[in-house]
Amino acid sequence: MSEAEDQVSDDGRRLSAPRTARERARAEITAEILDAARGHLATDGAPALSLRAIARDLGMASSALYRYFKSRDELLTRLIIDAYDSLGAAAEASEVTMDRNDLAGRFTVVCEAVRAWALAHPNEYALIYGSPVPGYVAPADTVPPATRVTTLLLTIIVDAATAGRVADADADTQDTRALATPLAPIRSHLPPGVPAPLVQRALMVWTNLFGVISFELYGQLHQVVGEEPGDRDAFFAACIHRWIRFSGLG
Repeated sequence: MSEAEDQVSDDGRRLSAPRTARERARAEITAEILDAARGHLATDGAPALSLRAIARDLGMASSALYRYFKSRDELLTRLIIDAYDSLGAAAEASEVTMDRNDLAGRFTVVCEAVRAWALAHPNEYALIYGSPVPGYVAPADTVPPATRVTTLLLTIIVDAATAGRVADADADTQDTRALATPLAPIRSHLPPGVPAPLVQRALMVWTNLFGVISFELYGQLHQVVGEEPGDRDAFFAACIHRWIRFSGLG
């Protein structure tokens, strides 16, 4: 059993606290490999990620690097988990600063934190929300990190519903029956009694949030939204305002 203890850095990345010189050396080399891999994401993209190229950059024999990551897919998985954890930690750190009763405020800072992280880490955002990497199948252990932001947004909306602060005008019987099967996976993680149409609204807001951010990052807002200082910020703030109203928080 390793003597290292699992920890999480300020940006949500998984770290370890090695106690022996050997563990410290391994942790340092692993960090160097991950940093080099992120550099390759920026220059070559995830599909071209190569353990041999990373080993060459670090002046290592490729056989030595394989002692840290057995395959390209194992390295990709670590990068993906780290990116999701970093994003989730950024959103959670912003949300926890808000008054629990300020539902719209909590929702706003989560959306702002997600966009700020994406703009600061475009290559890692592309890794987790861009095109799938051909031939790579994400394992199950990527799922919990991937749901951190989704869970946070749903929690805010569920808090509003539990407190009776969300109108249930569209929670009619017909919609509830129609959504029972499609939304069964996500509703299994929520408290009982949350109306299916409310969950649907939350998921629509979630997809809108990442859709708008992706359009901004990938240039799809060019000649659609102004590019002067503050234009994109104003557009995003207006989106948040409408999402708050749509989800029933406002």
